[in-house]
Amino acid sequence: MEKLVIASDNAGKIKEISKILSGKYEVISMSQAGFKGEIEETGETFYENALIKAKTVSDALGMAALADDSGLCVEALGGAPSIYSARYSGVHGNDAANRELLLKNLQGKTNRKAEFRCAVVLYRPDGSVVSGVGTTKGCITEKECGLNGFGYDCLFFSYDLNKPFGEATEDEKNSVSHRYRALCNLLEKL
Repeated sequence: MEKLVIASDNAGKIKEISKILSGKYEVISMSQAGFKGEIEETGETFYENALIKAKTVSDALGMAALADDSGLCVEALGGAPSIYSARYSGVHGNDAANRELLLKNLQGKTNRKAEFRCAVVLYRPDGSVVSGVGTTKGCITEKECGLNGFGYDCLFFSYDLNKPFGEATEDEKNSVSHRYRALCNLLEKL
């Protein structure tokens, strides 16, 4: 089975991608593959950030790398936090602070429609690029619900599942998630 380096060390993301691509690729994180650097996400879109990450890791390791960039886009907040989802509160990866700020910014708002968006990019050492996109729609709950998933999952009520991602099993979430849909879109092009 072909190894696929994921340009991430986010354990939740790696687990999700590994499960979704199970049987097709052996997924390893960038640090497992030997990449130790930092990647600055300077893009203005999910696609641009995914491309930056995939190219950086592929160039450093001399092998194909897959990256995703994804985030939560809330209608009442003009699409925020969007590409800043992981660092919405000002500290990268502080999920609890990000959720707290989101709920604070939505206080008093009746429109709680939201969607998760994802862009995935497979970058090969020869410079070729294949990409995919995916979205999943829902709304933001008034409080955290469930203990499953990561990031904003416990605040995102999935219209597809009719329950919050935080209460969904891995298989349920992976069957409708933005990342699943983006990876399926990518696989169709390979």
